[in-house]
Amino acid sequence: MKNLLWTVSGDYKLEMKADLAAFRRSKYIALYDSIKQGAFARYYDKELMGLYLVKKVFLQADEVSLTALAQLCIEEAVGGKLEQERPGVRNVRNKALRDLMDLEFERMSMTTLGRLRAAVFQEALRGTYPVEKRIDNWRRQVYQCRETEDTMELIRIIDSLYNQIIDPKFEQVHGGLKSVLAVTMQELAEYDWQDFLTEELYEEALEEYVKQLTERMTDLDDKAGKEEEKKEQQVQKKITVISPELLEKSHTYVELNYGKSYLSPTEEKRLNHLLCRDIHSDCSLYFTEGILKNPVKRNYQLEYAKRLKSKNIFLYHDKHRIVKRNIYVLTEILRKAMVLRNETVEVLSDSGNIVPSRLWRVGRSQDARLFTRELKGDTADFVVDVLIDASGSQMSRQGDVALQGYIISEALSNVEIPHRVMSFCTFWDYTILQRFREYDDDRKENANLFNYVTSSNNRDGLAIKATGYGLLQREEEKKILIVLSDGRPYDVIVNRPNARNPKPYQGEYAVRDTGHEIRKLRNLGVSVLGVFAGEEKDLKTEKKIFGKDFAYIRDIAGFSRIVGRYLTKQLEEDV
Repeated sequence: MKNLLWTVSGDYKLEMKADLAAFRRSKYIALYDSIKQGAFARYYDKELMGLYLVKKVFLQADEVSLTALAQLCIEEAVGGKLEQERPGVRNVRNKALRDLMDLEFERMSMTTLGRLRAAVFQEALRGTYPVEKRIDNWRRQVYQCRETEDTMELIRIIDSLYNQIIDPKFEQVHGGLKSVLAVTMQELAEYDWQDFLTEELYEEALEEYVKQLTERMTDLDDKAGKEEEKKEQQVQKKITVISPELLEKSHTYVELNYGKSYLSPTEEKRLNHLLCRDIHSDCSLYFTEGILKNPVKRNYQLEYAKRLKSKNIFLYHDKHRIVKRNIYVLTEILRKAMVLRNETVEVLSDSGNIVPSRLWRVGRSQDARLFTRELKGDTADFVVDVLIDASGSQMSRQGDVALQGYIISEALSNVEIPHRVMSFCTFWDYTILQRFREYDDDRKENANLFNYVTSSNNRDGLAIKATGYGLLQREEEKKILIVLSDGRPYDVIVNRPNARNPKPYQGEYAVRDTGHEIRKLRNLGVSVLGVFAGEEKDLKTEKKIFGKDFAYIRDIAGFSRIVGRYLTKQLEEDV
């Protein structure tokens, strides 16, 4: 494989990581990928292409789809040139494509991009391969890659196809290719690329990520897509022990990237001692109102958070009619449910206003209720907490999740039910709880929901435990916790020196802990509702965590009715 790379490129200094697993799966695919990698290095600028891909991902492009599209376009760009220069390549290419069709055709047919890839490869094998009109149109654009003379021409085609096929709103929100290329190296260097890396805690995260993408972009086989599918079955992240010096720096890093804590050091230490126990004993809690509210200094993370806030607000304006309708519907559902509790009911009593018509009972009946008094409904005994998963796995749904939180908060404000809204994520051993509004805040604080940003991992059990602790301190009789999550608790453990190494917080272990914390709250009288904001394949996990009290939101248009049904049930209890 290395000899093929060197022979085709003519550059014997080129390095490559030989993918032996791919070779065992199909030797022709692995050999052809090596040939293509050499050809791409010869005809094009792979560093420029790699940098473009990183900048596009930085502006929220989907990494897996973008890489797969780049692979397809690069295949067309170098395939023809290779065959003209080295006729023997055609035989290797055809065998590689046949192997790929045998192995991946069924999976390709499940997505639009997959069908485009299959159409290009099948036509290369058969000569003609009829497809629907829009796929054929995109296939013709892919074929234009054959005529490209330099890397920028190729990048323009890839960028245009991504904006047509994968994200038609990308250009409207983030700008065109000019905006992508305008992203500076300083911006890239300051961004936390840990969520994108196959290994954790690289010191030179950007350099590693660029290397990772450039190695993958000439592959024929879409390994990244398959890795996404297998994440649940085989996540093999290692437990990392860090030095005291690095641990001290991690607190500074958290403060720089998530904003100052609103708790005093004494109070933070008290809560950590109280809540970070058992399987969470090597963890810490960090309470903040976010980097936009309390920044330490103006850095890239602050600018990045501003950009994501703008994106959330843009989505709100784009869907404002649906959002307003949801707020109205949920408000009316709650208002009607509360009418019963607000009604004044007149009942017989042994004190109050005398009823002359009942005086005959004196000395003749044991029923001493000769009076009436009014019983007034009371809604002041309700309090709600809303907890939102802000881990990196929510990145693709970030705007919609922010809108869901905003809808709940606005409706609760309309009916004057005190409520708090927080999000959670985990970085290193810190579980970060970001507060958007406090229980008795003015409704104008609801707009803080647009500050919602996703990153890193999620230790659901600890976040729910901490939120429940605050909720249980409230005097209201009826307490409700609503958790918006994707049903995938996962945290890479970073341990303190000399601490015992617990099992990684993932899979059944994490699900069991999260479910345990929820059952504990329910036993203490807290009603807990899980609002599922994830992928359908994770529904089973969500059911294990929340039991029967969870709602699956397929479309934000039906959000208010589903959540309203649950809240109504809680409001009407014991009336």
